[in-house]
Amino acid sequence: MRYIPNSNAIRRQMLTAMGVPSVDSLFESIPPQARLNRPLNLPPGMSEPDQMDHMAAVAEANRGAGMTSFLGAGCYNHFIPLTISTLTSRAEFFTAYTPYQPEIAQGTLQATFEFQTFTCLLTGMDVANASLYCGASATAEAVLMALRIKKGRRKVALAATLHPHYRQVVETYTRYLDVELETLPADPKTGRVDQAALAKLGPDTACLVVQSPNVFGVVEDLSGQSAAAHGAGALAVAVVNEPYSLALLQPPGKLGFDIVAGEAQAFGIPMGFGGPHLGFMAAREEFLRQMPGRICGQTVDADGRRGFVLTLSTREQHIRREKATSNICTNQSLMMLRAVIHLTLMGPEGLKEAARQSAGLARWFESEALKIKGYKLRYTGPRFNETALVCPVPAQNIVALGEAQGLVPGLDLGRLIPGEDHTLLAAFTENNTLAQAQNLIALLKEAAQ
Repeated sequence: MRYIPNSNAIRRQMLTAMGVPSVDSLFESIPPQARLNRPLNLPPGMSEPDQMDHMAAVAEANRGAGMTSFLGAGCYNHFIPLTISTLTSRAEFFTAYTPYQPEIAQGTLQATFEFQTFTCLLTGMDVANASLYCGASATAEAVLMALRIKKGRRKVALAATLHPHYRQVVETYTRYLDVELETLPADPKTGRVDQAALAKLGPDTACLVVQSPNVFGVVEDLSGQSAAAHGAGALAVAVVNEPYSLALLQPPGKLGFDIVAGEAQAFGIPMGFGGPHLGFMAAREEFLRQMPGRICGQTVDADGRRGFVLTLSTREQHIRREKATSNICTNQSLMMLRAVIHLTLMGPEGLKEAARQSAGLARWFESEALKIKGYKLRYTGPRFNETALVCPVPAQNIVALGEAQGLVPGLDLGRLIPGEDHTLLAAFTENNTLAQAQNLIALLKEAAQ
């Protein structure tokens, strides 16, 4: 048996050693009205074979394994080299906790340092941290960081094209703070943040938060948006939830942004029915001490040998609570290690080639889809590897038709955004083939008929 509970005899021995007459007496301090005076509403226990059969039946209810997928919106089916799972399956990586003792955690610390380095190279920023959970929480932490830097300013401008889940997490983080969240609408034609709305940023705005490519797959005008934020004395925060875009597009740091936050799932981490994921954050060096999480640095020991240490840990467990910048505590080093191995194996040219293939297939799909009567682009702004199509029938109908044929045609954006029930968001990666894209075109034709 894998889990052996204490026998009645052992329980009696434990109670005797504690000088307590019964288990119930351990809970006498809890008022009777606060106790649950009935058994838990749980089914009876199962034997191990029955339990394995039950779990197999539950797993079979999941759809996705073996299906052709064009899902995106922050979770992407990029190629994952087998080497990653082979290396991260080593036992020492399974329990990689916070590296408090550098003398026995050099491997974990070096992986952290390399991840920070990769993050800076990709984003064009000066410093990066580690141990952020996902793109949504990283975005919320970036907002809190901006509010600390811009003390006295209580307004946060969020692009309407920010992923709705990201916005919801920001709302949760700021719910009990004296903060006003302002939504900047999108241009009805291009899908980029409306220029007139940018002009209204004022002296009470702490930061502007823009996602690029945004939830509709449109690449934003980051240069102009950072200039608008700085013109109002605010910080510019870029959100990237498709990091492969950074292999082809100008990095936000080169376009004037102060903080870059996002999702690194695309780097060697399976889609996994939604998790676990890996957040990242980078910023300008002047804002280093306001960054949450951990920052690993390179140094030398007493003998001059290269070593790695936690240079900065700004959570409440490490420093005085009132000076802490975050309560981030889970160490994401297993996911981070997958990303580091992935980026090392791919290299700059590998990332660029995968990004080119992804973008190229998306452009082919668009050109073919627009030939079908009833389909049109939701927005005309430049795109990377995701296409938002307005469909002649509800997008959920297309999704249902595709699933019946073993194909996930994309995301029904109506599930995320009110009023977008006829919008299908299809994402393309180097894992998708031309034949698969042709099958998707055939599906769109069938749905239109």
